[in-house]
Amino acid sequence: MEVDRNGLEVLSRDECLRLLGTAMLGRVAVSTEALPTILPVSFAFDGRQILVRTGRGTKLDAATRDAVVAFEVDDVSPLTQTGWSVVVTGVARELTGADELEDAQQHPLGRWVTGDDHRVIAISTDVVSGRRLVPRREPP
Repeated sequence: MEVDRNGLEVLSRDECLRLLGTAMLGRVAVSTEALPTILPVSFAFDGRQILVRTGRGTKLDAATRDAVVAFEVDDVSPLTQTGWSVVVTGVARELTGADELEDAQQHPLGRWVTGDDHRVIAISTDVVSGRRLVPRREPP
């Protein structure tokens, strides 16, 4: 097991992608008007890319036209002081082809609110990293 300088377990790409598939809520970091913005999103992971539903005119829509974005998901328990975090950097693009959209429909994309959110953004998983927080062991 590899441990970083902070004592966190370094996760392999395969483990990061496995954990990514267990979550439903994440955050997308985008740049809008030269400023960073972090947006909470419901998402699905299809084994290759992250899928996010959005509507026209949203910050996510405006910021993800073939832009490089960051995506983060985690699961942390304050009670046990354990958990994990996965960060993905990739290119965000709208799915427009009939086959792509049909494939995306095979994965449930949750909604935060009702509305005109019929567009699907896909984020590639070009760079993936993750860490796991393991319980501290007190010295004897």
